Amino acid sequence: MLSRDKFLLIGLLFWYATILIWTAQSPVDPQFWLLSSILPAALVLALTATHRWFPLSHASYVLITAFLTLHAIGAHYTYAQVPVGLWMEEAFHLGRNHFDRIVRFGCLLAYPMEELFRLGAGARGWLLYYLPVMTVLGLSGLWEIVESWVASAVHPELGITHLGSQEDIWDAQKDIASALYGALLCVAILALVRAVRGVHPPAQVQPIVIDSSLS
Repeated sequence: MLSRDKFLLIGLLFWYATILIWTAQSPVDPQFWLLSSILPAALVLALTATHRWFPLSHASYVLITAFLTLHAIGAHYTYAQVPVGLWMEEAFHLGRNHFDRIVRFGCLLAYPMEELFRLGAGARGWLLYYLPVMTVLGLSGLWEIVESWVASAVHPELGITHLGSQEDIWDAQKDIASALYGALLCVAILALVRAVRGVHPPAQVQPIVIDSSLS
């Protein structure tokens, strides 16, 4: 019989594996899908390998899975052609497909980052909220740099088109800003909820103990 923690992790892993297999079927740009799937797959492997001695909360694992799911969908269609984004563009007269901004909105990754700094580095006080925001902001900027390197190496003839900027010269800056706004919103809500409830989050990792008799 599986424990609750183990059941959740296996369920989330199965969900992501299913999404990954589905998005691998006839992607719009197979090369783009492959390159976009390498880092997420590495992250999943790292989380799987470390979950026993450095477990995150259920909320963090669910948020990370949600982010990876949205990213996988974007990689399948290429962000500029995701159907739900095209529908939003037409319905709300947005002028571009904003699915990429939705995915990069930093809300989904800010809380897992907060846990990482709180439990792994012992961050306290204002640093507990500052570090996740700066990390999400930095990773968003790094992604834009890596994306430009890949575009210039793989499809130099396509240039800005391959970056998915959709003819917006400020696309990279707006994507980074989206990540910043999402992270700020997340830590603001987190700080407010804790202040209202008077809750002090745990400061140490609680290892997952699995009874060998249940394995």
